[in-house]
Amino acid sequence: MCEANAYLRKDGKEELFFENVDKVLPHEDGLLLEDIFGRRKIVKARIKELALVDHRIILEKID
Repeated sequence: MCEANAYLRKDGKEELFFENVDKVLPHEDGLLLEDIFGRRKIVKARIKELALVDHRIILEKID
């Protein structure tokens, strides 16, 4: 499988935000993440790092 887990970075620490992410799309409110089951989450964040070999998406919260 090629999905990744999305982590939200706060105060230098990474917290799991969403598992099995299949799509990351730009959205007027930040980013729209969709998992392999079709569930969606919108987060006011930007992509800080993609570690695709490790299946990790690191997001950084924006105001």
